[in-house]
Amino acid sequence: MSISIRRLTPHIGGEVTGVDIRKPLSAEDAAAIHDGMDEYAVLVFREQPMTGDQQLAFTEALGPIELSGGTNLKKPEEYRLPTTFADVSNLDINEKPMARDDRRRLFAIGNQLWHSDSSFKVTPAKYSLLHAISLPSKGGNTEFASMVAAWDSMDDDLKSECEGLVCEHSQMFSRQQIGFFDFTEEEKQRFKPVRQSLVRTNPKTGRKSIYLASHAGGIVGWPVPESRIFLRNLIEHATQRDFVYAHEWKIGDLVMWDNRQTMHRVRAFPAHEPRDMRRTTLAGEGPTAEQIAA
Repeated sequence: MSISIRRLTPHIGGEVTGVDIRKPLSAEDAAAIHDGMDEYAVLVFREQPMTGDQQLAFTEALGPIELSGGTNLKKPEEYRLPTTFADVSNLDINEKPMARDDRRRLFAIGNQLWHSDSSFKVTPAKYSLLHAISLPSKGGNTEFASMVAAWDSMDDDLKSECEGLVCEHSQMFSRQQIGFFDFTEEEKQRFKPVRQSLVRTNPKTGRKSIYLASHAGGIVGWPVPESRIFLRNLIEHATQRDFVYAHEWKIGDLVMWDNRQTMHRVRAFPAHEPRDMRRTTLAGEGPTAEQIAA
């Protein structure tokens, strides 16, 4: 049986059937998945519970992995998973939900803002692959917005204004939006802003997308208030409901998305209930913009 993809919304998302991603992936199936990502930006593989090794093998069949160390407030001895995974659960090293006032949890709830994974790195991520291990009784859905549809629907004047702009991205910018300012000096250095182009072009399809995230806190050469209201208005435009797919998770689901073409956010869920989600990430191919000289 060959891979088949059913469109989920007019602008974003496809449900994949005809492949067991827990088994070794053929070159033909890998190519079909890459083609599907170019077209749909988000692919859903429903109810395929897998081990960590199986998730890693599936990810590595699609490209090199991006390691996750240093992207949160956990110390290395507090990591629940190896750095081949991004631990986006609410669990501590003892597999218990973190306390409501735990600064690691408060930092992590910034993921409820629209963002693109690793846009705060010089080389941002390509694909993210998220697998559901355990779920809360309610909430915790993940929403995805098409940045291609957002770009296509912009008028020519706004497109011209966006072309050539470079933004500064940092997790400090996104966390400050929710009132989190509790950064140590080491964390401030680790989360120093990086530069990303505001407009990106898919090298395979040639289609453009607007590259947004709550991590974007400024536009190079613009006053901060002007740049932030400009970016906020773009995010409001890009996340209108027609451009969004909302995934209601079931245990064993794996959802993968193209960070170059999408933003996403998790929705709220009960803080005292476990939500065990494990993400592998495909490394990007290079910087999108020139960085500040050291």
